[in-house]
Amino acid sequence: MSSSPIPAARCHYLLDLLAQVPDPRKRRGRRHPLAGLLAVGIAAVIAGSRSFAAIGQWAADAGPEALAMLGAARGPAEESTFRRAFALVSADVLDRVLGAWLWTRAVQAGGRLVIAIDGKTVRGARSKTGKAPHLVAAPAHGIGVVLGQVAVDEKSNEIPAVRELLKAFTDLAGAVFTIDAMHTQHDTAQAILSRDADYVMTVKANMPTLYRQLKKLPWTAIPAVSTVSTDHGRRARRTIKAVLAPAWIGFAGAAQVAQLRRTVTRNGKKTVEVVYLITSDRDADPVTLAAWTRSHWEIENCLHWVRDVTYQEDKSLVRTGNAPRVMASLRSLAISLLRLDGHINIAAANRHHARDPQRTLKLLQTA
Repeated sequence: MSSSPIPAARCHYLLDLLAQVPDPRKRRGRRHPLAGLLAVGIAAVIAGSRSFAAIGQWAADAGPEALAMLGAARGPAEESTFRRAFALVSADVLDRVLGAWLWTRAVQAGGRLVIAIDGKTVRGARSKTGKAPHLVAAPAHGIGVVLGQVAVDEKSNEIPAVRELLKAFTDLAGAVFTIDAMHTQHDTAQAILSRDADYVMTVKANMPTLYRQLKKLPWTAIPAVSTVSTDHGRRARRTIKAVLAPAWIGFAGAAQVAQLRRTVTRNGKKTVEVVYLITSDRDADPVTLAAWTRSHWEIENCLHWVRDVTYQEDKSLVRTGNAPRVMASLRSLAISLLRLDGHINIAAANRHHARDPQRTLKLLQTA
């Protein structure tokens, strides 16, 4: 897994950047340029395509003018061409190119950049040995764009993959990373701080010693801040308390610790969950910490749920070579582009762009 940074993309036309992805195919018999195939794949996925067959059909229906604008001037490629090319292309390079460009868009959005770290298994791509690609992504809070993605090595796990993902970014100064309990690790905290960024890490019962130590702090004497939300027949109260981090905490750069209690009432049944937070940000108030944490949990609905339900990723039969990861990258990019364009309902956005290829071209040209 390569982690060399790609320089920040300066071109505002996304499709020009695809030429940075090397073509691994043999020159003999190569009819369609790889950048054009990738561009057509992106356009088709924006229009809701879920398979190579659907991408091939979209290309056949798009017309020569639309294909030429996507860098596919030699006409529509067959399904098998997309399948073979995507199976061979370097997913690492593709993710870095797309991530570098999306990073520029996230910075343009203004405000402090808050980034979630979260993993997802592409279950539909499970091989004969039972292995399925597992990807760790870095979506930006509130913007809806995926700034980076790396694959977890089959002989490893998510924890070192997160550190590889951090290496792919060129400039993290001032950013904040929200981390779930799996990645609450000393080395990860140090890796984030070494890039001049801050972290907000969650501590649950999977770290029993630290959890018990934090639980024993005098929380009853600490003022609380509460918020209440209601949606989908559910009422949720979130109560947070924050104090300076005790010296014994041992996490590099730890500035504050917080207790976050979530009380959810649905159909008269009440559930309570208490988690603890560690952050290196000295200035974040309890309300801000609670908002960052809640936004982290919402990434599941904004990204993974959309890939699974709208794009049916876990039912996909794409399993050859690098193709499952490339398709996952194109889905994440499509979701990111549609979010940046103001779409909330991705399924509706797919249908909107499927009705007219010119809408997709306009989105790509102005992205």
